[in-house]
Amino acid sequence: MWSIRMRASKKAGKTDMHVSGAEGLYTEAAIGRIVKEYSERAFDHPRGKADRIVITIEEVFNKVIEAKPLDINTIECPSPKDAKSAALKRLGSIGVSKKAASSAFRILESKTSMRGASVLDAWSGKRLEPDKKRGIRASMLGIEKKTELGLKRLVSKLNGSTNTILEALILASKVASCPMIIAEICISDDPDYTTGYVASRSTGYTRIKNMKQKDAMHGGRVFFAKPGSNITLIKNYLEQTPVIISNER
Repeated sequence: MWSIRMRASKKAGKTDMHVSGAEGLYTEAAIGRIVKEYSERAFDHPRGKADRIVITIEEVFNKVIEAKPLDINTIECPSPKDAKSAALKRLGSIGVSKKAASSAFRILESKTSMRGASVLDAWSGKRLEPDKKRGIRASMLGIEKKTELGLKRLVSKLNGSTNTILEALILASKVASCPMIIAEICISDDPDYTTGYVASRSTGYTRIKNMKQKDAMHGGRVFFAKPGSNITLIKNYLEQTPVIISNER
């Protein structure tokens, strides 16, 4: 099993602006095909054409864990205001406090782009990630082939990019498998993709339409941790523990 990760960026003044990212766990035979796909994605993205692409290929030696994919459901909202209200209601039903949920939206609506996700205490709203600029990146994740084919058939019936939805579902399913994480909220930073989601083990992967206005560049991802959780253990699980999403176990 091999981990393939891509990060693409472009110069924006004195800083590098994130353009695109992708990753997965694959067999050795798939490496060439995936590297080609990831490279093409970096050159053809709504956030612009990358001028720097870093692809990392790393053999995985740690024991691979299997996790079930989250169930998919959708909330139709006519506007970002309605979508925010729906997201706050869903987070509250999972056990995230109003204070923590409001803190998450301040991060998501900020113009500052993070490479990874922010981690908040689900009750106090305190930020837990050690590096506030980098965040924590959910990594080392993939999907079993038969499960992938079944989910692609299901996702293709939804209104949206099949690959975008499937990749987000894989990531959300790994995050939800972390015992110390109770919920996640995400808004894509792609300017032409306005559907966000709230995810948890108890409520599944809930797509929420119109989480932001079209052409808006902001977005991000926030994980909500159980109060008292060890951030080092969370970081190690999300970044270093290989997880394959599978319905076959």
